[in-house]
Amino acid sequence: MDRLTPQPLVLEAGRPWPLGAHWDGQGLNIAVHSGSAHAIELCLFDAEGRTETHRAGLPGRTLDVWHGYLRAEPDCTLGAPGQLYGLRAHGPWRPDRGHRFNRAKLLVDPYARQIVGDFDWGPQHFGHDGDHPLQPDARDNAATALKCRVVHDAFDWGDDRPPRTPAADTVLYELHVKGFTAQHPGVPEALRGSFAGLAQPAVLRHLQALGITAVSLLPVMQWLDEQRLVGLGLSNYWGYNTLGFFSPAPRLAADPDDARGEFRRMVKALHGAGIEVMLDVVFNHTAESDEHGPTLAWRGLDNAGSYRLPADHRAGYDNYSGCGNTVDIRQPGMLRLVLDSLRFWVTEMHVDGFRFDLATVLGRGDSGFERDGPFFRAIAQDPVLSPLLHAGKLIAEPWDIGPGGYQPGNFPRGWLEWNDSFRDTVRAFWLGGAVTRGQLAQALAGSAQRLQAARRGPVESVNYVASHDGFTLRDLVSYDLRHNQANGEDNRDGHGHNLSWNCGVEGPTDDPAVLRLRARLQRALLATVLLSQGTPMLAAGDELGHTQQGNNNPYCQDNPITWVDWAQADAELTGFTARLLALRRQWLPLRPAWYTGLADGRGLPDLGWVRRGGGSLGDWDWTQSASRVLGALIGAPGRGTQPLLLLFNAEPADTAFTLPPGPWSAWQPLLDTADETVGTTSAPRQGSTLLAARSVQLLAALPRPASHSPSTARHGA
Repeated sequence: MDRLTPQPLVLEAGRPWPLGAHWDGQGLNIAVHSGSAHAIELCLFDAEGRTETHRAGLPGRTLDVWHGYLRAEPDCTLGAPGQLYGLRAHGPWRPDRGHRFNRAKLLVDPYARQIVGDFDWGPQHFGHDGDHPLQPDARDNAATALKCRVVHDAFDWGDDRPPRTPAADTVLYELHVKGFTAQHPGVPEALRGSFAGLAQPAVLRHLQALGITAVSLLPVMQWLDEQRLVGLGLSNYWGYNTLGFFSPAPRLAADPDDARGEFRRMVKALHGAGIEVMLDVVFNHTAESDEHGPTLAWRGLDNAGSYRLPADHRAGYDNYSGCGNTVDIRQPGMLRLVLDSLRFWVTEMHVDGFRFDLATVLGRGDSGFERDGPFFRAIAQDPVLSPLLHAGKLIAEPWDIGPGGYQPGNFPRGWLEWNDSFRDTVRAFWLGGAVTRGQLAQALAGSAQRLQAARRGPVESVNYVASHDGFTLRDLVSYDLRHNQANGEDNRDGHGHNLSWNCGVEGPTDDPAVLRLRARLQRALLATVLLSQGTPMLAAGDELGHTQQGNNNPYCQDNPITWVDWAQADAELTGFTARLLALRRQWLPLRPAWYTGLADGRGLPDLGWVRRGGGSLGDWDWTQSASRVLGALIGAPGRGTQPLLLLFNAEPADTAFTLPPGPWSAWQPLLDTADETVGTTSAPRQGSTLLAARSVQLLAALPRPASHSPSTARHGA
């Protein structure tokens, strides 16, 4: 780096809002939050980002916000859009008291709209001395540190309108922006694996034909690859290691310099196709890792005001995220950062909702998880974010790894939650795990035992059997064991207990009997998810037969292990999934409101459970795991008035199922996962139906034909 002393800048006091660097046409306002710093400096760089040309302390301080204003001068571009900049913070180096200020380290603005440069993991980027961790490192890292760019852009949203899909009709589709289109033949090669690729007509047509209403995108905010992965020649493919909470990841853009515009065009295209855009957001930790990690932003600006630190003031961090640090949502500055970021993505990027990774962290107060904590109360009253809550567009992953971190069912009303109990129960039922019919019934009926008492609704249960984290649907029926050797951890990472079944052969096979069994189980699992009470979620590619070769933790595999192989797509499974979703739209078998089990005037319960031989299940029946046959008699479906019958047989043999008698003439088959030819044109069934092994059936009651006999009508015979 050029060691010439940076020239001084003349800054006016400016304003303490908005946080970050903002160009107003006449100058640049910069505002930075730090409650513990003694001074904050603004550093400007040349176009290459290697030479620090100007430096000045922020002259204003309002409460805990440092601020300054660089007024534009004629024929001078300092501070104008395109300007590269960074921050330096002055304060005490006292790790034992939570302070890690080091003015030799250039820091990223936490509110930066664009972060540029390649992080090289050199020792100069660590605030501490590598040989003496409790001492500061004196090397200046500005030449190779990441820089921020002043951004001032406008985007013509035209007639863009959010689809506003009702919660009851929502079908979530979790996908990775790169992996979904990296090998898509209908996407131009230059656009594959990018925001632009996801907006291509061939991709939109697939989502529409399938019946998807919302894509839930794995992290798209700019992230950093961990040092360990870089050393192994790998990368953080999933992106759960955020550095820029206001910056779309350049690596996901076909044109990295236009990631913001490309992301917006993607959103507009998806909206035009009637598809909402949900973001998986990571506010539980940052890319700075533990006390041995680099000093990038928050650690250098206000470590004690950013992260949860041990009560005994040791130099380390509370690690409730498993990633080295935990964002301290109790601190006003971090609470504001999270809320400002969410509002940014809604107002400026037109995002429709969010899924919060390890969301328990966001509810952690002084003594544990608080359902009415500051974050939740702030969301509930925010004019931008509260409509998302009311519309069912905020989803929690309701756990973290800290004490008392498992909080399913305990989030505030209106929040949707990933339902891992549904996942495990359904897997166990179909794939041979220990489970009772009572547990399956609870899963099918929205996990009422968990949500109803808390005045939560059935749609707040996000039902799934496969997600990005774990086996794909195809691998779930193809592998008994994880195969994560490519991850560089000697196959020790990822879950060891997957409730999976390889159907007799581990991995790929040409055995037609095994392949038929796997296909049947995939259809049964999909039907259970998509016909249950709650909000269904599919993992992208499951409808195509996507495999990750048995890797159940491919977070670091940016390659064909994770990329969807469109050339090998299972067209039959894709068509079946689309048909299932069409049935859900038409019938909505289980309504988005709780059932009582009480009978109506016809003597028909709104929801009742029946045995294969006829009659209701008794107390003994609910607790048995030997039988895997269950029927749901739905007197009050979500749409229409025709009673429905939903039948499940997870046993290895076909069985006869006695059809319930009642004020109907017969039962019309709508779906049989064991027979693709079964549908509305099939012959009605009376008395009983043959329920094939490992299959699901859906039938609708046919009303008795009205009598046209006057005497019968007159005498009421």
